Amino acid sequence: MAIITLTTDLGSKDFYQAALKGSILSVLPTANIVDVTHEVPSFNISYAAFVLKNVYPYFPKNTVHLIGIDSVFSEHTKYVALKYKDHFFVGADNGIFSLLFEEKPDEIVELNIMQDLKYLHFPLVDIFVKAATTLARGGKLKEVGIPTSEIEERTLLHPVIERDIIRGSVIYIDTFCNVITNITKDLFTKIQRNRDFTLYFRKSETISQLSWHYNEVPEGEKLCLFGISNHLEIAINKGKASGLLGLHLNDIIRVEFHP
Repeated sequence: MAIITLTTDLGSKDFYQAALKGSILSVLPTANIVDVTHEVPSFNISYAAFVLKNVYPYFPKNTVHLIGIDSVFSEHTKYVALKYKDHFFVGADNGIFSLLFEEKPDEIVELNIMQDLKYLHFPLVDIFVKAATTLARGGKLKEVGIPTSEIEERTLLHPVIERDIIRGSVIYIDTFCNVITNITKDLFTKIQRNRDFTLYFRKSETISQLSWHYNEVPEGEKLCLFGISNHLEIAINKGKASGLLGLHLNDIIRVEFHP
């Protein structure tokens, strides 16, 4: 089965998303199109990378992941297709792949598909679709591009460690308004060493216990836990943590471990 996932910042209000899907089906009518999300904040590649990083491992091998973030034509940005852990990815080489992958991709090609000038400002429905459908049919990377070994590098804002303190930041807020930070479970456990802790945010707000699930505290109470992404989350049981606690993207949080 030819599976093509879509991760874009096109939203659902305009015609762009439907045009993209129509273009795919015109070339490959049997394609199984799966929407990861079209609600990525405009041009926010770190947001898109976090979403897709937590999604693609659940898909079958040889799934093609089409990424439409900051993909408008630019003479300084090339378009690429990559193979990583038996999955294919197609998108603009704007730094997103260095945020998405833990290791170097198995193969990289720079797309050399002829651009239809009619779609110069919307390469998603032209070059990206042609590459994605070729790969979804079982085609090889060399059929859509020229081998290369380099991709644009970007770095995320990493937590800062100061002896018994981890300073992190908010990197994602989900539909339920749960607040996800850049502190991973591995990092937290490494610094914690079985000690008690206090999580500080928004000046006077604190949490001093990890929960296993959202319902572990009474409704309306705040909690923190490691969710499916293995990142530290701040949530409210059946409440909207981001709004009620006043937490937003890039806000700073602090975890202090006690002797």
